[in-house]
Formats: sequence, structure tokens, C-alpha cells
Amino acid sequence: MKPEYWDKAKRNLSRRDPVMGAIIRRFPKVHLTPRGDPFHTLARAIVGQQISVKAAQSVWNKLEICVSTVSPKSVLLKKRTELRACGLSDRKVEYIADLAQHFADGKIHVHRWPAMDDEAIIEELTEVRGIGRWTAEMFLMFNLLRPDVFPLGDLGLQKGIRFAYFKRSVSLKRMNQLGETWRPWRSAATWYLWRSLDPLPVEY
Repeated sequence: MKPEYWDKAKRNLSRRDPVMGAIIRRFPKVHLTPRGDPFHTLARAIVGQQISVKAAQSVWNKLEICVSTVSPKSVLLKKRTELRACGLSDRKVEYIADLAQHFADGKIHVHRWPAMDDEAIIEELTEVRGIGRWTAEMFLMFNLLRPDVFPLGDLGLQKGIRFAYFKRSVSLKRMNQLGETWRPWRSAATWYLWRSLDPLPVEY
């Protein structure tokens, strides 16, 4: 399913930014793929922290086999050693277990999110161990389909900006200034910059 804002974002970004427009034209038939289940999305984002897309997919495939269905209950029923055997680090096992416990205890208020702005949701999610700003931003993009997320701490995004726009190292301040020109469609801009480096669509 394509996010409802996607085509409008493509048109606007292409019209105002020739460099971004060229990247978008390279990938005419792919788009961000949303994840419908909040726990699934957050767990997948934790798995993907600080490793490549390929490595994250391998670990995720093993985790799905281990727990059958990725849910809070199924994760909590598994021993830590079983989760570790999927390729998760000890710390990521702790994080996913803590995430599952938060969902099981009702400490994450999914029903309130539609009325909350991006920063308020980030603040709530980062109360869970292992969920920092980057993971919360991935959630906003891939689960809640928020259109204007700009995860500037993401190394892939930084690399995409350098390659496409500067051909050299530049400061985060300069990257943020560039990102301001893409409002209110920074989620799409980020996604296409990822694609410019790795044609395989990222999933969380």
C-alpha cells in the first residue's frame, strides 16, 4: 500500500529540487511500504539498529521463525537464549523484551497517537529501553506514515545527502538547512535518498 501523500510529495519535491527529481525518476515504481502493526514495526527497527539492511533482514527472518508470529506475547514466551540465537545481541534481546513488556502492560498508548504531533510521539516511545530518537523516527515514517520526518542522525541519510548534493563532507547544520527545503515532505525525500544508495527498499 502506498502512503496517500506519496504522489503529491513526489510532484512537489521534483518541481522544486532538480537533484531530488532525478533521484525520484530513477525509482518510478517503488515507494515506502508501511507496516500496520506497531509492535512489529518497533521490533524491526530495533533489530536494524547499527547494522546493514541485509544483516537486519537475516536476523529478522530468524526471529520470525523462532517466535512464529512477532507479537509481545510470543516474544515474552521465549527464553532470552532463544532470542539471542537469532543473531540478536544481548542488548537488543533486552530491548525487544522490554518493548514487549511495555505493550503487554499497556504503557504504550496507541489509541492516542493520531491526535499527537511527531515530537510528542517520539517522547513517549523513547521512554522504552532501546528506543532512541532514530528508532522513533523510523516508526513515524513506516507505521504512522507521517510525511515530514527527517532522521538526520541516520548515517545512510547523511551519506545520501553528501553524494547527491555536495560530493564532500558537510556539517549536519548544512544538511538540516537542505532538509528544510523539502518540507513538508521530508519522509519521502529521506526515503529516496536511501534508495539512491541502496535500491532495495528498506523495511521496518
